[in-house]
Amino acid sequence: MKILRNFFAGLLLASSVPAFSQATVDSLFQTDVADVTNQEIVVLEVNYAAGNDSPVHRHNAHTIVYVLEGTVIMQVKGSEPQTLGPGDVFYENPDDIHSMSRNASDTEPAKILVFFLKGKGAAATEPAD
Repeated sequence: MKILRNFFAGLLLASSVPAFSQATVDSLFQTDVADVTNQEIVVLEVNYAAGNDSPVHRHNAHTIVYVLEGTVIMQVKGSEPQTLGPGDVFYENPDDIHSMSRNASDTEPAKILVFFLKGKGAAATEPAD
């Protein structure tokens, strides 16, 4: 069960996502984590229109981004930007500041899945200072 818990600890995002104001976000899945006190898993689909990005924010969650379509650029404070295409994965820990999240294309949309493991009922995305 510890392996499964560590796997899910590497995942997730939230149902209220103000940081993605320039993108369409659809909640796909949410469940409590039975063997971890006061935690839940949330899965979102985020669709970025061509050229869209998100303001600097934080997730307060273990967050995994999986690119479905297009190309996105992701960065956390203190790290180099990463350009990701379909099948690529990006991870953020709960203490990271998500300093860049944007569609790399000015002409094509991009679509990502975001998985969060976070405090039950807590917003997974909030503005960063």
